[in-house]
Amino acid sequence: MSSQPLSIKTVQTTAFADQKPGTSGLRKRVKVFQQPHYTENFVQSILSAIPSGSKSATLVVGGDGRFFNKVAVQTIAKIAAGNGVAKLIVGQDGILSTPAASNLIRKHKATGGILLTASHNPGGPENDFGIKYNIANGGPAPESVTDNIFSISRTLTAYHVADIPDIDLSVIGTTAFPGFSVEVVDSVQDYVILMKEIYDFTAIKTFLAQNPSFTVLVDSMHGVTGPYSKQIFVEELGLPAQSVMNFVPLEDFGGGHPDPNLTYAHELVERVEKEGISFGAASDGDGDRNMIIGKGVFVNPSDSVAVIADYADKAIPYFKKTGIRGLARSMPTSMSIDRVAKAKGIQLYEVPTGWKFFGNLMDAGKLSICGEESFGTGSDHIREKDGLWAVLAWLSILAHANTEQKNVGLHEILQKHYQKYGRNFFSRYDYEEVDSKAANKVIAHLRNVQAGTAFNGYTVAHCDDFAYTDPIDGSVSKNQGLRFVFTEGSRVVFRLSGTGSQGATIRLYVEKFTENPQLYGLECQEGIRDLIGAALEMSKLREFTGREEPTVIT
Repeated sequence: MSSQPLSIKTVQTTAFADQKPGTSGLRKRVKVFQQPHYTENFVQSILSAIPSGSKSATLVVGGDGRFFNKVAVQTIAKIAAGNGVAKLIVGQDGILSTPAASNLIRKHKATGGILLTASHNPGGPENDFGIKYNIANGGPAPESVTDNIFSISRTLTAYHVADIPDIDLSVIGTTAFPGFSVEVVDSVQDYVILMKEIYDFTAIKTFLAQNPSFTVLVDSMHGVTGPYSKQIFVEELGLPAQSVMNFVPLEDFGGGHPDPNLTYAHELVERVEKEGISFGAASDGDGDRNMIIGKGVFVNPSDSVAVIADYADKAIPYFKKTGIRGLARSMPTSMSIDRVAKAKGIQLYEVPTGWKFFGNLMDAGKLSICGEESFGTGSDHIREKDGLWAVLAWLSILAHANTEQKNVGLHEILQKHYQKYGRNFFSRYDYEEVDSKAANKVIAHLRNVQAGTAFNGYTVAHCDDFAYTDPIDGSVSKNQGLRFVFTEGSRVVFRLSGTGSQGATIRLYVEKFTENPQLYGLECQEGIRDLIGAALEMSKLREFTGREEPTVIT
């Protein structure tokens, strides 16, 4: 290593007006990030917005392996060095799942992390890329930080780049420069260690070994979790190699859409039904979402977090030690977990969509388990949702349940839960890439709906635009979703989502509760058919958008 200081170049640039991070960072088409200065400007804005400053900072860097990932890592290294960052901790080959990155930030007490992902959005040269900043607790940056990033990006006139060569990301070890170093680490190891601290791998392995007819199939959808799944399910838990599928991360996710739901994980769904798989699971591009299914069984994400919360202190060693400090859900998520919280005498929090809201509660010691209906489930072990954590939670529950009664599968777990708490029929309709003007007309129309109005036999009792005051820091988040509660207790919610890179996505959430055991086995869409009709009539969604059917139903 030379004793000469790094050569730093200041590059003049012109600000971009569109670098406003959303709840999950900045997501755009790859071609946007490939524009001259675009990525450099945004990275510089992040470094300039770090609350404690970039000087002497330690940052974790990695991504989901999508196209442009490796290029972005090299750009970040050069600009980080140019801004006085002391150290980068980078996943091997630039690969880190979002949960693994959160864990590394916390384990190394890093200043924060730069995560390269567009989550469940498609990848490849013609598709999406994303960059987001996580803070020292391992969670997504709060609005105060993302607002500052955007403010800086709008007036940026220059960025600072160190004259260093590209880092060999394939070799584990440290590359040192004067005042700056890059440590390439095993992407999987620390995460597996964490999972083994949370779960009883011996108990899960014993259950699987004693029940060879209980078959498992885990689909990584050619996203980042492939190496993690192979290590956990095959090497650690002793499942056959064919128990993991699509486990090689690909820059375009194999041409698929790495979103673990019944529509996009169709290969898994078809195999589970055809092969009679007992337990199927999928995770998304960056590894923070999950789907749990079995032959003839789909575990709705809202039910999933409720069941995990119910079993946690019995089936998961981590919660046997810590207890359950609190439970939480995002506002659109069904109220199934509310009933578990009430029965256990545990505080329940309802927050806006966005994992950072859970993080504040966790940091204050008020929250243990939480979830979002968008296939996100997690706990206070990190500050991101965690797909493989949820898969292991379900395997732990099944292992525990089978010590009390033999041959208990997903169906039996769900039916037992409904018998105890009642059933919340819940579904989400996504209308993707809708013309933005048409989407805004839908929302404007809904804002004029008044209590007392009836649609398809359902009368509106209460309606509002959800607002949240954070009980920890007092911050206020407004316009988080239009809620309509009907006189018999059913509920629909409408939200506009900006996480796609083209157009707008209208999300419609529908929920209907029943305590009639004769209805517990009903197919979900049948249980909410009339309520869907009321929601579509009320919103005039078809009329405004021209969409007869949603893109995705979950």
